[in-house]
Amino acid sequence: MAVARTWAIALIGLDGTLIEVEADISAQLPAFVLIGLGDRSVREAEGRVRQAASNSGCRLAPHHITVNLSPASLPKHGAAFDLAIALACLAADATIDRDSVERVVHIGELGLDGRLRPTAGVLPAVRSAVREGRPVVMVPTANADEARLVPGATIVPVASLRDAAIYHGADLDAHVVEPIEGAAQPAAPTDNLDIGDVIGQAEAVDALVTAAAGGHHLMMLGPPGAGKTMIAERLPGILPDLTVDEALEAASVRSLAGEAIGSQLRVRPSYESPHHTATTASIIGGGSGTIRPGAAARAVNGVLFLDEAPEFQRTVLDALRQPLESGVITIHRANAVAQFPGRFQLVIAANPCPCGLYGSAEGTCTCPPAAIRRYLGRLSGPLRDRVDNHLNVPRVSAAHLRVAEASSASRPRSSEARVRVSEARAKAADRLRATPWTRNAEVTGAWLRGEGALSRHATATIDRALERGSLTMRGYDRVLRVAWTVCDLAGSPHPTAEHVGKALYLRKGMTT
Repeated sequence: MAVARTWAIALIGLDGTLIEVEADISAQLPAFVLIGLGDRSVREAEGRVRQAASNSGCRLAPHHITVNLSPASLPKHGAAFDLAIALACLAADATIDRDSVERVVHIGELGLDGRLRPTAGVLPAVRSAVREGRPVVMVPTANADEARLVPGATIVPVASLRDAAIYHGADLDAHVVEPIEGAAQPAAPTDNLDIGDVIGQAEAVDALVTAAAGGHHLMMLGPPGAGKTMIAERLPGILPDLTVDEALEAASVRSLAGEAIGSQLRVRPSYESPHHTATTASIIGGGSGTIRPGAAARAVNGVLFLDEAPEFQRTVLDALRQPLESGVITIHRANAVAQFPGRFQLVIAANPCPCGLYGSAEGTCTCPPAAIRRYLGRLSGPLRDRVDNHLNVPRVSAAHLRVAEASSASRPRSSEARVRVSEARAKAADRLRATPWTRNAEVTGAWLRGEGALSRHATATIDRALERGSLTMRGYDRVLRVAWTVCDLAGSPHPTAEHVGKALYLRKGMTT
């Protein structure tokens, strides 16, 4: 009998590789041999495939079946290869049409009754298949809606192995089966948190709008109850809607994490706020078998908020340094390297000391100096140097409250701030249209000191700070990025000394 072939997708991070699934039936002692560097869940496909085929009315031949997953050197994880393996075996046994099977990419896990179970990572797998020039993809019915989100893909949803075999020409009567449903889609986040609710923190609101307009990272230091969490929670509400590509990227990460996607792309930026007990794997990503995305990857094109940041393990915080610089999360394994998008806005909130009252007029700090240094020392210098804006957030006094109540009508609302942010981002995108970047936070130092160079008069303040050593070269470039954002929000054609001064204050204005 001739060797039958079909296709599947092996995911490493969000990158998928086209896998050729070959099946051969020979007249030897009955056996099922699966080769090609599959993990345990892949090797256990024999039991699922044999029983599913039997219960679907298309029993496999009692001969020696050899299945090869090629390229053999690439690690393969998960049960999503079941459908491709089963159909390759049926094609080798001439139960279904070989040519039909070879034209389609198959993704899905089989149950013993022959039904297909929903599979995590279908969206990035279908995107990879389309990029590889294989646009026809068969998926479980429960994953059909998210698979159809991929432009250019032709999706064939099937509820069972029997339906898949009939599609490929098997001489079987169709049986109606109840498809296995996936997990309920989580409710989309709502933008019902308004920055107009923030009272007495006009400076913090202004810094938040600046961060949103340029895509800059933000750190807030202040005592408990000052409103740091309240401010951070309102950042997604003033960010613009995601583009189609950004929404697809964010949905692909959520799909790989096992979250239901549905038939509509979520265009609002995501918001992730992990607990301070989170491990490095839960923040960055990892796990045994299939490498899953962590909170930082799930926050792609959105916001990652670390509340009580010094309470996180230092190794967890320092693991964010590389994504903040490169915009890519890279996870190394002995036989594979997985990459996830790392373009998110980091917002850090911290108390000034373990008791939270250091430098506060509302109480007396009882922490010894060594404890204060040790507490804030968990936020390493390299990490803090990668954060563009540093803000001191004091508690709101009664006087601030009365003034805020009197001027409630003049406080900005999230809808108004989002318009300002969108206009500023549009200006930046137009200015950078000949470059690979769209936001000021992405611009390199070479551009800032070359094509986007400012006059010596405008940069005199930060030049002196660099000479004194109070500003690093990385910090110098980040001040220039923020200055361009301040300029865009002000509607000016070019940053002035005033814009640079405000950007420097946003970076160095925080006291510790």
